[in-house]
Amino acid sequence: MPESKGEFVEHTYYSLSYDEKHEQAEWVHYKLNSYMLTGTTKRTDNFRIDPNVTNKSASPSDYKGSGYDRGHLAPAGDMKISFTSMSESFFMSNISPQNPSFNKGGWLRLESLVRAWAKKNEIFITTAGVLNNINLKKIGYKNSVSVPREFYKLIYMPSENKMIAFLM
Repeated sequence: MPESKGEFVEHTYYSLSYDEKHEQAEWVHYKLNSYMLTGTTKRTDNFRIDPNVTNKSASPSDYKGSGYDRGHLAPAGDMKISFTSMSESFFMSNISPQNPSFNKGGWLRLESLVRAWAKKNEIFITTAGVLNNINLKKIGYKNSVSVPREFYKLIYMPSENKMIAFLM
């Protein structure tokens, strides 16, 4: 698991480090395999504050009128194995502001590619926006949520001892 500067938060199927300064995860880490992809739980769209973040996470209202999507870091599409996994994927600690064309375009294609890999081999994924503190735009009325300019995804396949990284 990556080093954490923020508050470590563990959920049933993923963990994260919450960065209060940016009101989002500095990283989200989870395992994905063929079994997890057999789930049939429907998407809930129940975006809400993460009760496990000590100083409260961002809230859905922070995104209203911002022009940004509430982009999942651990995607709902990877969390269909149970009602709990799907529900927890909608905690705002697992969300980062994403340009709609990015969220529904290149990022979505990368998520689909990662799922195809996970159907063949168990993988471990670490992902988030790059929070480099250099003049990041902010959104939100209640909280000040940083808008990353770039996102990364690291994928490790232990059975092959291989890793690949994407910066988009």
